[in-house]
Amino acid sequence: MRALLFIGLFLVALLVIWGLSAISWNKKDKPDYNKEIVSLSGQLLLYVKTEDPTDSLELALSRIAPSELKTGLSNDIARKVFWINMYNAWFQILSVRDTGDKSNLFTAKFIPIASMLFSLDEIEHGILRKYRSKFSLGYLPQFFPTSIIKELSVSKIDYRIHFALNCGAKSCPPIAFYDYDALEDQLETAARSFLSSETEIDEEKKIVRASKIMEWFKADFGGNQGIRIILSKYVDKNLSGYTIQFKEYNWDAQLKNFVPDSD
Repeated sequence: MRALLFIGLFLVALLVIWGLSAISWNKKDKPDYNKEIVSLSGQLLLYVKTEDPTDSLELALSRIAPSELKTGLSNDIARKVFWINMYNAWFQILSVRDTGDKSNLFTAKFIPIASMLFSLDEIEHGILRKYRSKFSLGYLPQFFPTSIIKELSVSKIDYRIHFALNCGAKSCPPIAFYDYDALEDQLETAARSFLSSETEIDEEKKIVRASKIMEWFKADFGGNQGIRIILSKYVDKNLSGYTIQFKEYNWDAQLKNFVPDSD
């Protein structure tokens, strides 16, 4: 009788430990994030689209405590949503704001967030691309990223961010408003929409002409083989026997190229 009681208590203890462990792992899988901080990025982008003054939102973003920014963007979903929206908003803002020499638009630290100044390049290549070089087809890392960039960066590069960032050129993807609860579907939609419209297939010559973006950041897409797999997925065609070429990029300006009804 005592042996049965002991076994029963032992099994109950195991169930309690398993339950606590499951709760703990669930929290790790879905860490908390600061909804207010993430939503500010979408609000800023909306004000840019509607051409409302952005001063108050810029001030609110600049006054976030650095520690709150780090803990508030506690997972890759929050980081991608916040920084994609911020990049797209700030490119539009800086393109029309008097900042002096426009040749340093991407490299100068014009963007005030959490008592720090960021550049567009730091957001794209430092944070969203996990401090990879903007040159070398993406195969080389940035050798001396700052500690704050390391702390804020995503844990893994998501190649679909290249179909979400807009630098004001005609060959850029259009601007959408990214949301925490819908990010996965939104990035899938952005990838499929951009690649289906930008990819040209010559059936007779077995040639695929893809966006230059995929060549510039070839490593992010897994090299030539990765590019072929990705294109096959989004254009719904097996391209395993096709030669890949890359189209010239159209740098003609096209500001405020928003996805229709994306707000």
